[in-house]
Amino acid sequence: MPAPRTGPAGDLDPAIAALLKRDDAGLVAAVVQDATDGRVLMVGWMDDEALHRTLTTGRATYYSRSRRDYWVKGESSGNRQWVRSVSLDCDGDAVLVQVEQEGPACHTGAASCFDTHPLAPATQVVEVDR
Repeated sequence: MPAPRTGPAGDLDPAIAALLKRDDAGLVAAVVQDATDGRVLMVGWMDDEALHRTLTTGRATYYSRSRRDYWVKGESSGNRQWVRSVSLDCDGDAVLVQVEQEGPACHTGAASCFDTHPLAPATQVVEVDR
């Protein structure tokens, strides 16, 4: 199974690769958001190759840390993600992938991976004076 690819060995544009701050495994977090309503759908992981595939195919591609392999969202489930935009955060350690989602985004069948375990309703969040 492939190890994460980073730097010049991959096909990612070198100008983009130079902006990335990868973790020790060569990965950056990919926050996935619904392009229509702004809802956060899931978080995945990308290395240079997964990001390159995402940018060039228009299909969200991730690197599985457990399987140590690439996967395209919806390839087996049919719950595809069609990429509408990709942005890099200010620190270079995460990307925001805005998608049109077909079906549920979560492997549990929920629309969002953040539907299962809400920790506190907004009314219970305490404002902190700054």
